[in-house]
Amino acid sequence: MAGRVDIVEVGPRDGLQNEKGAIDTPSKLRLIEQLTQAGLRRIEATAFVSPKWVPQMADHDAVMRGIPKRPDVFYSALVPNEKGAQAAIQAGAQALAVFASASETFARRNTNCTIAESIQRFVPVLALADAAGLPVRGYVSCATDCPYEGEIAPDAVLTIARLLRQIGCNEIAVADTLGRGTPARVRAMLQTVLSDVPAHSIACHFHDTGGVALENVDVALDLGVRIFDSAAGGLGGCPYAPGAAGNLRTGLLVQHLTGRGFDLGLDLDRLAVAEDFARQLQTSANAIYR
Repeated sequence: MAGRVDIVEVGPRDGLQNEKGAIDTPSKLRLIEQLTQAGLRRIEATAFVSPKWVPQMADHDAVMRGIPKRPDVFYSALVPNEKGAQAAIQAGAQALAVFASASETFARRNTNCTIAESIQRFVPVLALADAAGLPVRGYVSCATDCPYEGEIAPDAVLTIARLLRQIGCNEIAVADTLGRGTPARVRAMLQTVLSDVPAHSIACHFHDTGGVALENVDVALDLGVRIFDSAAGGLGGCPYAPGAAGNLRTGLLVQHLTGRGFDLGLDLDRLAVAEDFARQLQTSANAIYR
């Protein structure tokens, strides 16, 4: 299979946000630089969220300002609202991401508001991004399962995807937040979403809890999706999703896609260095916390 596949490296944000031990800013910047040197061109660097709720992202401003910007690399930031978007743009973010949920209960637990209220919070974010000429990704969490509601209906995912597109998100990332999605259920969800959202606007974010993330990648590839999230070293897990394990490991995804005939243009030796360092950060953070 030939053609282009884009990998969105989420390790510095989604990969590190759940670590309880402190990770210093220079180490985060070093990881981002290593990932850049490996050839990754879309890196989710940090999240402009309240340190009260996500302490690991408290240095978001220093991280975003500390990245040596390159014209061919997009360093993005997750933002929860207008205030976060303003700060991210001022700090030099080259793309923004907002996060909604296909589960009403998860939305209330994760963002302390309803799904409808969360969408309304994003309207000024999209306005700011448009004025700054920045692309915005919209996450749909719990796209297959919710830790509180169980299985999520595909129509619920489509509903949120439509709302995010209506307010201006140019990319929709459907996230198997718990990693429980089976290939059959992922296919059903994606087919439903793709009935109204073009494949080039869809990204898939798989956690590997059940060990079938690569099978789910294949399902998405077969349906025309060409954007996938992964995290160096398989770091990650959602702090508000009990049972969520690590993200799909970047090196594993790269190996799989290369085997399917995609030329990703990455330096595998440098990627291995970045993954080793990511795992060292996790080990260090866990040791400090204990």
